[in-house]
Amino acid sequence: MSYLKFQFWVGLTLFDGLVVIVWFVIAVSSLLAGVLTALPALAIAVLPGMLAYLAIHLRYDSTWYVMTARSLRIRRGIWIIRETTITFENVQNVEVRQGPLQRFFGIADVLVQTAGGGGKQPAGQHGTETMTDHHGLIEGISHAAEIRDLILARLRRSRVAGLGDEPHHLPAGAGWSAEHLAVLREIRDLACRSA
Repeated sequence: MSYLKFQFWVGLTLFDGLVVIVWFVIAVSSLLAGVLTALPALAIAVLPGMLAYLAIHLRYDSTWYVMTARSLRIRRGIWIIRETTITFENVQNVEVRQGPLQRFFGIADVLVQTAGGGGKQPAGQHGTETMTDHHGLIEGISHAAEIRDLILARLRRSRVAGLGDEPHHLPAGAGWSAEHLAVLREIRDLACRSA
């Protein structure tokens, strides 16, 4: 949250500085215009900042992440709520991203990329085509490397969950004996005769 607030204050300072400079130029060129534009300039400087500050808190409060044994669920949105569920069987890559400002605050993002072609989805309710989303982003967390390792561990577990792609390590003597094969052939022959 402090990372988002820092970005907010830097952006607000730049925006308000620009508003004050424009108002000052207007006031220097015409005192009457400066007086008439003082209240609108104050409103332009203050109101967007208040709305943006409120939006930061709403964004923080409305974003959540849930990780189960089989999937990662990401939910975010204030006006339009978007929920993404990523099963670990579809995960292709997990990486930690950290910019200089995030490094200063000791946080990072975890990007989970999934299998998919990245094609377009057909026109939806609003009549527009959108690109399919084949990633999940966990933003601004202080323990990103641990989350990445946890996702990778669950990914390895899901790969050996009976899906057929796990390595075959059979103990000695676990193969079919001649007696087993004879019984199976007999069952097959009986099934073929009844059909």
